Amino acid sequence: MTDYQFEEGDRVRVDIPDKMDPDYTRLHGRHGEIIAILEDDAGTVTGDTRDAVLYRVQLEDGTKTDVRWRDLRPL
Repeated sequence: MTDYQFEEGDRVRVDIPDKMDPDYTRLHGRHGEIIAILEDDAGTVTGDTRDAVLYRVQLEDGTKTDVRWRDLRPL
Protein backbone atom coordinates (compact mmCIF):
# COMPACT_ATOMS: atom_id res chain seq x y z
CA MET A 1 0.00 0.00 0.00
CA THR A 2 1.29 3.43 -0.92
CA ASP A 3 1.29 6.19 1.68
CA TYR A 4 0.19 9.63 0.46
CA GLN A 5 1.41 12.54 2.55
CA PHE A 6 -0.40 15.12 0.40
CA GLU A 7 -3.45 15.31 -1.88
CA GLU A 8 -4.13 17.08 -5.16
CA GLY A 9 -4.98 20.69 -4.44
CA ASP A 10 -2.76 20.95 -1.35
CA ARG A 11 -0.59 24.05 -1.15
CA VAL A 12 3.03 23.24 -0.34
CA ARG A 13 6.47 24.74 0.16
CA VAL A 14 9.51 23.00 -1.30
CA ASP A 15 12.00 22.58 1.55
CA ILE A 16 15.28 20.96 0.50
CA PRO A 17 17.57 20.99 3.55
CA ASP A 18 20.74 19.89 1.74
CA LYS A 19 22.37 22.88 0.05
CA MET A 20 24.45 20.42 -2.02
CA ASP A 21 21.30 18.94 -3.60
CA PRO A 22 21.27 19.92 -7.29
CA ASP A 23 17.66 21.14 -6.94
CA TYR A 24 18.32 23.34 -3.89
CA THR A 25 19.02 26.59 -5.77
CA ARG A 26 16.21 26.04 -8.26
CA LEU A 27 13.46 24.88 -5.89
CA HIS A 28 14.15 25.52 -2.19
CA GLY A 29 11.66 27.89 -0.59
CA ARG A 30 9.28 28.00 -3.55
CA HIS A 31 5.54 27.58 -3.11
CA GLY A 32 3.05 25.73 -5.27
CA GLU A 33 0.11 23.37 -5.49
CA ILE A 34 -0.01 19.58 -5.85
CA ILE A 35 -1.60 18.98 -9.26
CA ALA A 36 -0.98 15.23 -9.67
CA ILE A 37 0.22 12.22 -7.72
CA LEU A 38 2.45 9.76 -9.58
CA GLU A 39 3.96 6.45 -8.49
CA ASP A 40 7.19 4.67 -9.34
CA ASP A 41 9.26 1.82 -7.90
CA ALA A 42 11.59 3.87 -5.67
CA GLY A 43 9.83 2.52 -2.57
CA THR A 44 10.98 -1.00 -3.38
CA VAL A 45 14.57 0.23 -3.54
CA THR A 46 14.47 2.22 -0.27
CA GLY A 47 12.03 0.01 1.63
CA ASP A 48 9.86 3.05 2.41
CA THR A 49 6.49 3.04 0.60
CA ARG A 50 6.36 6.84 0.81
CA ASP A 51 9.30 6.97 -1.63
CA ALA A 52 7.13 5.36 -4.33
CA VAL A 53 5.19 8.62 -4.64
CA LEU A 54 6.12 11.66 -6.71
CA TYR A 55 4.08 14.80 -6.21
CA ARG A 56 3.75 16.96 -9.31
CA VAL A 57 3.82 20.54 -8.07
CA GLN A 58 2.86 23.56 -10.11
CA LEU A 59 4.93 26.40 -8.71
CA GLU A 60 3.60 29.93 -8.45
CA ASP A 61 5.35 30.93 -11.70
CA GLY A 62 3.60 28.07 -13.56
CA THR A 63 6.63 25.77 -13.63
CA LYS A 64 5.83 22.11 -12.96
CA THR A 65 8.21 19.83 -11.10
CA ASP A 66 8.08 16.40 -9.45
CA VAL A 67 9.07 16.23 -5.78
CA ARG A 68 9.23 13.47 -3.16
CA TRP A 69 7.43 13.78 0.18
CA ARG A 70 10.58 14.52 2.18
CA ASP A 71 11.15 17.80 0.31
CA LEU A 72 7.63 19.19 0.79
CA ARG A 73 5.98 21.02 3.68
CA PRO A 74 2.30 22.01 3.93
CA LEU A 75 1.44 25.71 3.74
